[in-house]
Amino acid sequence: MNNGELDLLVLTLYIIGITYTFNRMVDSISDRMKIEFDPEKTIAEQLKQQELEEQMEISFSLKGMYPIDEPNTLGISIKNKSDDVAIYVDWDNSSIVGIDKRSRRVIRQSPDLIRDLAVPQIPSLIVPGKTLKESITAEDVFKRDKETGTYSPEDPIVNIPKLKEGKKDQKKQYSNFMQRKEEFNFSLDLVLRTSKTAYGVAQGQNVPPVCIINCPFVIRKLPWTYALPWNKKK
Repeated sequence: MNNGELDLLVLTLYIIGITYTFNRMVDSISDRMKIEFDPEKTIAEQLKQQELEEQMEISFSLKGMYPIDEPNTLGISIKNKSDDVAIYVDWDNSSIVGIDKRSRRVIRQSPDLIRDLAVPQIPSLIVPGKTLKESITAEDVFKRDKETGTYSPEDPIVNIPKLKEGKKDQKKQYSNFMQRKEEFNFSLDLVLRTSKTAYGVAQGQNVPPVCIINCPFVIRKLPWTYALPWNKKK
């Protein structure tokens, strides 16, 4: 084999290697999406309007990207910044609204196995200076194990793959999303109550007024260029 043939062979193998690597990169992002949340422009303004900005701070833990069939839970953090106000999170009256605008009951995922979704959830208390961190989801993402009788979250909170098997308009939504022509939105309506710690919420007392904080999210299909190493860090 002369030098010219050797150079051609090396070039061919190089092109094959580059093509293979490029295709793997594209495949790795083909069903990936990004969930974004802007607490500064949404929650902060709502807290200010309800004169709660000095009492609490709400945030969510989101990954850089998700497979299209995730997530089935959301990590939420609520910080009590006050000195003398107790915050109560009313899970049963909070709701998650999906693509179809249907309101679904929020379930706080407990460390133990869930055996009955119909059982009322006790409101979570956040005392002054403390932070509550929980994993939450919508009631309809749970599936029951026939053998153990327990429930666990299996479906995604926003079930985008299900659109592919739906009616004509739903299939169109799915196609537009995969082509990055359309974005999806969902939101968490968080129901909270606040009370001075000196009084609390004892039986027979007036229940503290409700404040509702809307937490909006947007879901975007990621382009294949996101698979490039310098973009994954964004």
